[in-house]
Amino acid sequence: MEHILDNPAYNALATGNENLAYGNQQVKYFDKEVSPFIGFEENTAANFSKGYDLITHNYPIVFISPVEVEMVGEWKMLQYIPCLQMIYHGDTIPVNTSHFVTLTDEHIPQMLELTKLTNPGPFLSRTIDFGHYRGIFDGDQLIAMAGQRMNPLPYAEISAVCTHPDYTGKGYAKQLLQYHINRVTAEGNIPFLHVKRDNTRAVKVYENMGFVNRKDMHFYVLAK
Repeated sequence: MEHILDNPAYNALATGNENLAYGNQQVKYFDKEVSPFIGFEENTAANFSKGYDLITHNYPIVFISPVEVEMVGEWKMLQYIPCLQMIYHGDTIPVNTSHFVTLTDEHIPQMLELTKLTNPGPFLSRTIDFGHYRGIFDGDQLIAMAGQRMNPLPYAEISAVCTHPDYTGKGYAKQLLQYHINRVTAEGNIPFLHVKRDNTRAVKVYENMGFVNRKDMHFYVLAK
């Protein structure tokens, strides 16, 4: 039987992110301003073709597979990104959250600026709709943040973990990660994340915090 996390985007859109889902039973996807991810009930040529017909915009989309695949149908592959999928197997540890700020629509310009600078993964004008975004500020400047993205129940993906280059080494990312670990666990879910395979520094940080590698995952950036 396929593991839920082998098809994280589709299972998220069918469960925890159902409120953000477009498409049908065979193909599900997020609004282009929320997230580029698309998921297929089964990775068949017919479903790839259905997805091509359903997507009406020309923005890149992202397909995740537990195995390497050859693109089928009319899709053009723009980029291939090998990633690790990691699940949290550590303990909950108290963390001081008094300096955390709940991020809202007024913070979107700063969130976009920070993610553009640090490139933690796709972050768009309505990615905040996933919810649970928290940030750390120095005065009026957003210097670190993290939130939640895909929610294929009972798993919840911690995402957009980033720190301004001028503020690295102060433990802000670890504090935000631990907060989300505690929050997700308290909600009865299991924290997980994706990280680029060659980002050895981040992988080591996650391993030291209690994340373990579950599986190599393959991210394909596609376009019409």
